[in-house]
Amino acid sequence: MTFFTSKPTPDVEIYPKAKSDRRLAPNIPGRGASRRGIHQRYEADLQVAVYDQSEESAPVRCQSEDLSSSGMLLHWPADTPLPDVGSKFVLRFTMPPGTLPEGYESRVRIPADVVRHVDGEDGSKRVAVNFVRDLDKYLRFKKWLRLAVVSILLLGLSVYAVAYMRQESLFYFMFDVPVFAYGIIASVFLVSRFIFSFFYRNIPVDPDFTPGVTIVIPCFNEEEWIEKTIQSAINQDYPQEKLEVILVDDGSTDKSMERVRSFEKQIRKEISGDRFIVVEQPYNMGKRHALAAGALRARFELLVFVDSDSFLEPDAIREVVQPFRDPKMGAVSGRTEVQNKWTNALTKMQAVRYYVAFRFIKAAESVFDGVTCLSGPLACYRKDLVLRYLDAWLNQKFFGYPATFGDDRSLTNYILAHHRTGYQDAAVCSTIVPSSMRTFIRQQMRWKRSWLRETLRASSFMWKKEPFMALSFYIGFILPVLAPLVVVRTMVVIPIELGLFPYKYLAGILVTSMLMSASYRLFKRSNLWPYGIVFCVFYLGVLLWQLPVAVVTFWKSEWGTRKTSADVAAEEKLRYEQKMFVMASDTAKTAEAARATGASPAQPGEHGAGQP
Repeated sequence: MTFFTSKPTPDVEIYPKAKSDRRLAPNIPGRGASRRGIHQRYEADLQVAVYDQSEESAPVRCQSEDLSSSGMLLHWPADTPLPDVGSKFVLRFTMPPGTLPEGYESRVRIPADVVRHVDGEDGSKRVAVNFVRDLDKYLRFKKWLRLAVVSILLLGLSVYAVAYMRQESLFYFMFDVPVFAYGIIASVFLVSRFIFSFFYRNIPVDPDFTPGVTIVIPCFNEEEWIEKTIQSAINQDYPQEKLEVILVDDGSTDKSMERVRSFEKQIRKEISGDRFIVVEQPYNMGKRHALAAGALRARFELLVFVDSDSFLEPDAIREVVQPFRDPKMGAVSGRTEVQNKWTNALTKMQAVRYYVAFRFIKAAESVFDGVTCLSGPLACYRKDLVLRYLDAWLNQKFFGYPATFGDDRSLTNYILAHHRTGYQDAAVCSTIVPSSMRTFIRQQMRWKRSWLRETLRASSFMWKKEPFMALSFYIGFILPVLAPLVVVRTMVVIPIELGLFPYKYLAGILVTSMLMSASYRLFKRSNLWPYGIVFCVFYLGVLLWQLPVAVVTFWKSEWGTRKTSADVAAEEKLRYEQKMFVMASDTAKTAEAARATGASPAQPGEHGAGQP
């Protein structure tokens, strides 16, 4: 597989595919049990060798149809007698990445029992088997325990190495105290994020706390994923009468609405009540206006904003509302996972980065009730607060320029200025991230600009917050801004002046990146941890240098030739208004001509003079 792809490849996105249920929304309370979590069945076309208990005879070669942590369904060869129910075997197979959720990829040798025979529609025979031990228990001893030990050692080594390298670099920077001080502050800041995250705790679920929730999904040209997004929103383990889903189409020009309308019919056939509402904007007005349209239609007190390429876990809504038992909580972010993490190296890097950004950075911020960005894939707000700041948000300007991007961080600032913002790690959704370098770079450029703009906005009120939180915020702002200057000074200027190769500085970068990778390996039990190091190197070589560009082009909403939906919205609005003006002008001219000739102007639906 290629390291990076230069072109979008949505047809080859790799991710676990849950086996479809005959019911559209099996997790709605009162609809019977459904497979959840590790017991969920996934599509799995794997080669499986079936041995007898002695493993001495030749195996039966089968192909699996689906797989869960507790068992699998095997296509049994037609020329081989079916085993009796209760027969015991030993199965050997390999789970490639993207078959089951992250962490399960491994070679497997596990005993299993035949539980039933299944007849296929084509007359083929299938054999359902249950594993003697669940795969999670099997891997806990085979793989996860080793990963945990290694991860703890790496974490300890990383913390020690960071401190040691900074100490040793004193000689290297003895003539450049500011750079040395920057390194010390950066190291302490980074390590503190991880330390504070260990004090974070999820708000436990109170089964009796079920406030009304409206899920708003803005959609613009998302035909590939929109059905999956809607289904995940409908299929929530939450009281049906207290949940509604509003999809706002923002002038899609692809087949998004065609798929939405078709899916809407399926929903209404299976689910009673008016729980799914579709709102169509007259033209592309931008994400903010789409979210605003949904908020104005919402009938419940909490709003959950979900991106159109993001998918909620069945208990995401029940989890994300729990912090609102605190009446001072204004908004809450859930945790976002990368759905297509196995596609290529770029998506794997983003998987590590996303997890660290949420589980450690946002968790640390949440300890002080000050999460600085509520992520677009899953964020919950009090509706009255959104409506209070709605006009200012829709018409936001920065140094006289319209703020046409960074919608999530912008709304967060309006809430955070006067209220608490939190993070609920147990509220999980997954999202599709860019799998092509070009798209990724453009996305990061927009994020840099919005981060710069909204951080400057937040700096005007963060000093009023909890002192340690405020100090952390300002340090977290200054460090990235100064980073390009420090890197140039460290990697170019000092080596030239002193004639020294900056090996200790590079080693410090390496061990600092190990801290992120080791944390990911410990908590996710995944083989993707090396991509944390890869991302840090990539950030140092590429992404870091976007910030100076963002500083001098902060008002722009595009990078290269790509326009945001807000840019398109402005153009569409202008065209729409021009069209309305022309139509009104033509109508006025027609009426004037009719009056001049004494004829009656043609009414809508009527034919003009001289026409058959």
